[in-house]
Amino acid sequence: MKMNRRHVLALTGAAAATTLFSPSVRAQSAMPFKQAELPYEEGALSPVISGRTVGLHYGKHHAGYFKKLNTLTENTPFADLSLEEVVVRAKKESETAIFNNAAQAWNHNLYWQQFKGGPAAAEGAFLDAAKSSFGGIDELQKQIVAESDKVFGTGWVWLVKDGDKLTIVGMQDAGNPLADGKKTLLGVDVWEHAYYLDYENRRTEHVAAVLEKLVNWQFVGEQFQAA
Repeated sequence: MKMNRRHVLALTGAAAATTLFSPSVRAQSAMPFKQAELPYEEGALSPVISGRTVGLHYGKHHAGYFKKLNTLTENTPFADLSLEEVVVRAKKESETAIFNNAAQAWNHNLYWQQFKGGPAAAEGAFLDAAKSSFGGIDELQKQIVAESDKVFGTGWVWLVKDGDKLTIVGMQDAGNPLADGKKTLLGVDVWEHAYYLDYENRRTEHVAAVLEKLVNWQFVGEQFQAA
């Protein structure tokens, strides 16, 4: 059957519409949320955090949040957003399951990155902010440890930039300051899977060791400068 120009244009237009608006095509073109690679070997944080803990924490818990997030957001408007945007929007729209998994995916991204390069002393504008806000890094660390003891059950302790000052915030479960539009500089995971194999119920001992022996405070300072 011969097709005239009008038929060709009509079919071409229909195909274009299908490409633009078909949910299945959008799903195929959207990239799933992907867990970042661990920036060091699993045993690199030992003895403060054992390789076994890192393997379970990163390979099971963190990976599991990404897997669940991709399942929950498939063929939804959230699938086209960045991870940060999903956290903020899901909190605003009370999409609890999506928020919990997106927030935990994001929380752990920062958590692993803050140890990259090994421990390093604070310096520059961030060190000045720590002195003006807490009297110095030592007192900042003590207050983070104290806050970690106040978080009931599972959660996080966050160091947040508030103007030129620093504040410490303890939040339960997947909660993070990003969802409230605040700049997060450092996060300490106080879910039991982060420390129980190595410290059993000694949470504050774990938090103190992480702050003193693992955190790269220069990385934290870079986050402060970028805010």
